[in-house]
Amino acid sequence: MCRFLFMWLMWVFLLKSCCWSVAFGSSSWCPHGYVQQRNREFLQKNDRFWEFEEQSNSWVEVKLPFDLVSCVDDNCTKVGSINETKKKEEEEEEEGREEKEEEEEEEQRLEGREFGGEEERGSLEKKDDYGGGGGLEENLDVVLPLRKRVSLTKMSETSIWVTGQSGAIYERFWNGLQWVIAPHDLPISAGHAVSVFIINQTILALSEPGNLFQMQLSENSQPLWVDFMPTGNDSMSRKTEQGSAVHIKSGVVSHDGVLLYFAGCSSRRVYFCTKNGSLLELSEIEPPSRWVHHGRPPGADVAAIADAANIRPEVVFTISSTGDLYEYDRSSKPSWKKHVRKEILSRDASLMPSVGSTFQGQSELHSLSLFLLSKSGDLVERRLHQRKWKWIVHGSPKDHHLTSVTPVFQDPFNEKVLSLFFTSSVGSVFEYQIPKHPGTTPGNQIEGTWVSHKHPLDAKVARGIAGLQFQVGRIMFVLDDGRLAELHLSGFGGENLGPAQVNLRRKASVKHVWSIVDAPESEGWNAEYCTGERGPSNCITGIRDETNDVGTSRSITRRRKGSLEQKSYLSLGASENSHAKSLEEYSYPDNWINSNFHLRVMQGGRSFFLITDSGITFEYLYAENVWLWLRHEHSTAMKGALGNYNGSLFLVDAYGSLLIRGRNGNDLTWTNCTSMRKGRQVIAGPPWDGIPGRAMKATTEDALFFVSKNGKLLQFTVALRKFKWKDCRNPPNTKVASIVDKEVLRENIVFVIGSDGRLYQYNKVTDLWHEHYQSQHLILSRLPGTAMRSSAVSLKGSLFMVSEDGGLVEYHWNSVDGWNWIEHGTPSRSVTLLGSPGPCFEGNQLFLTGSDGKVYLRYLDQTTWKWKNCGFPFLEKMATEKNKKVGQNNGDEMCVDEDYAASMEEDENINNHDKNCNTKVASTRPIPFSEGSVVFELMDGRLAEMLRIEETQWVWSRIIGTPTSLCLADYWTSVAS
Repeated sequence: MCRFLFMWLMWVFLLKSCCWSVAFGSSSWCPHGYVQQRNREFLQKNDRFWEFEEQSNSWVEVKLPFDLVSCVDDNCTKVGSINETKKKEEEEEEEGREEKEEEEEEEQRLEGREFGGEEERGSLEKKDDYGGGGGLEENLDVVLPLRKRVSLTKMSETSIWVTGQSGAIYERFWNGLQWVIAPHDLPISAGHAVSVFIINQTILALSEPGNLFQMQLSENSQPLWVDFMPTGNDSMSRKTEQGSAVHIKSGVVSHDGVLLYFAGCSSRRVYFCTKNGSLLELSEIEPPSRWVHHGRPPGADVAAIADAANIRPEVVFTISSTGDLYEYDRSSKPSWKKHVRKEILSRDASLMPSVGSTFQGQSELHSLSLFLLSKSGDLVERRLHQRKWKWIVHGSPKDHHLTSVTPVFQDPFNEKVLSLFFTSSVGSVFEYQIPKHPGTTPGNQIEGTWVSHKHPLDAKVARGIAGLQFQVGRIMFVLDDGRLAELHLSGFGGENLGPAQVNLRRKASVKHVWSIVDAPESEGWNAEYCTGERGPSNCITGIRDETNDVGTSRSITRRRKGSLEQKSYLSLGASENSHAKSLEEYSYPDNWINSNFHLRVMQGGRSFFLITDSGITFEYLYAENVWLWLRHEHSTAMKGALGNYNGSLFLVDAYGSLLIRGRNGNDLTWTNCTSMRKGRQVIAGPPWDGIPGRAMKATTEDALFFVSKNGKLLQFTVALRKFKWKDCRNPPNTKVASIVDKEVLRENIVFVIGSDGRLYQYNKVTDLWHEHYQSQHLILSRLPGTAMRSSAVSLKGSLFMVSEDGGLVEYHWNSVDGWNWIEHGTPSRSVTLLGSPGPCFEGNQLFLTGSDGKVYLRYLDQTTWKWKNCGFPFLEKMATEKNKKVGQNNGDEMCVDEDYAASMEEDENINNHDKNCNTKVASTRPIPFSEGSVVFELMDGRLAEMLRIEETQWVWSRIIGTPTSLCLADYWTSVAS
């Protein structure tokens, strides 16, 4: 291909030269006939071309598009051009989209500066004057980002539907015994979900691209989502006046009149705001559905629906992108009316495009009020009384910016106070209490009272997302970290209390309290999905489990005191004073990369890679019934293999550059990822590429994670080969030293160890860091860890790490006890653990390397953890040691196989006379070669494989000679091409 391209370029050069210099009369030697032949076309497959420059006597790369010019007698005409290929254009478009997305993310981070400038930042450390329990001590310089996909929808008091930041849909349902979580995700092809609409018994979901889907039951009574967009058979065509497809931005369900709703005879419709700024109505859902297109206000657009027929039937209030309030009434002429803001003079009078809250009889028995928010974060009321509209500004809590209003169904027995709940830009919740029927208040200017409910401990409420009152006295909010939180009256709510009758004549002394509600794994949290099995977690009806669960409890070796009393998740900076942290960069040993990323599995049971100390890359490959070593040449020395995805290997070279070794067609190629846009130099990667024997689930958001040289966590998207770097930063006041686990124990979560020896996690859905509670006396080594999870259905599992003093440490989670630290110690007093723990198998077996050069197996025997000494492949010595230790060590067992000992006797005799042979196991991190095989490196540079012959019975299978070992061995080697 390269030779052909060079010859073609030479031909172009000669052709142009002849056209410039040779002429016979009025005709040219340049073969125009060839150019004009239409049956021959040039197929461009490259974006790099060179032109010979006579002045410098060298080839110079041209910039595309490049014109091909024909010159005759100084008369030059364009005869063709070389343009960029579509692939190149698509890459540039993709880069442009990425830049736009990054700019939007940056704008969201800085958007708080628009809200109130310096008034918003830095002044909330002062004491709170709005009640709620004294001073509000927060770091309020940080304005929370907007969570665009998050929503809450109530079906009934026993059912709440949630769309998470991940784009997943799940239902929180009371099964009569407990709250359970049921997944209702859209098909992958539909995209992420952003909201749910429930009209009577019909459930609609809106996807991020702007398409609607309806939930229906299949023939086998399984729920499925089907397309529910307008079609040509509807009263409104699928095409708008611009000729483009209808894409929906948001929507609101109406009740056609507040009085009718409370009387129980509501007529429900759905009003939608389209992405092109129009108002769309779905008036009839049952087939045939009826869609009505209402257009947009003259000279404006519809950015949000503030109220849908709650004030007056079939009257909709909308807000434009410029912050103006419009009223749409199909029965009046003109249909669109603008509500002028001339009465509002203070601060920014523009309205925030968001849903408002309506009340009747707030100031007088026959008045109607629409409560909205301004872009400056103030509460604004639009009141209708005696057929006259007026604006009333209620302001906001001091130094706070309001971002959403929560409609609350008022207590009919409490006639004194009207309450509204708001979220602020920094994650707090405020209640605004307005006296009902103030009577002779001058000008009906009511002064309400602001009450601060702050936020849950170590968590902030999501900015701009309205809460949901699902029962009197109980309001659900979405937290910024993806979980839920319930604000309820003390004693009348929480995770363990279902829908209950609250005493409406409560005492004034009863306060609101917070209860955090866990979210499912799709958001990176720990709520398990309900099941179809009989029991307390049944998706329909929960049945109390009367069986005795004592026998299934785990035997804990030694638990640190106080771990159960502490909160597991600590917000950033919450524990800065509890232990010493340092921003100093962790100093890695010289051979750190090679020790931990020396081996990497490419294809289970058939291929793995070995990176030598000198930087040469070898692949151990089984091909045509022969094992052979394949050498992969590169101009720079490699340091380690950091990951494997979809048949491509990710390596780091001596300069810290991330490289991909993979196939492009039939050829093996190298790709430099560090040279890509926003590329970084790396020093570490994930310890494993999944669980042995378990297929990896491919998604459109697959990514690998690496540690940069300056201690930051880096995300490198690899799905569909649309490579993209993202800087995930690092926890405050510490650098990232190593990755413990990438999405094995918990989907969307990356666990890391900081340079301070403490455990942190990064949530790739919310882009947030959390610190896990850890005793001040427990310091972890900076080595990679390993994750153990026995089932993809259950979230029960553990992280295994090595402490700084060489002991095994487990961080375990189950649905009963939550997170707990467990110390397993060492196999014996004279042995400490070297290198990284792992690999693990079956969720109950973990391999470790001891300081004595032996392999140890930590396995779970029913409910008790035990040690097993698997030694090293010098079987004669192992057998002798076993005979000496019989009856002396009850917990230790030896991994010895007599058949293997006989087969290796000849090799051992040779090794006894070869000083270059040492069969003790090195501290290099081993690899799981298959679901029943593990490969270790020996101290002499060779490799040794162990096989499982029974559930917890492992034996040494073979010793593998390597191209770099000086110990006597035979092997086949070749060069990859």
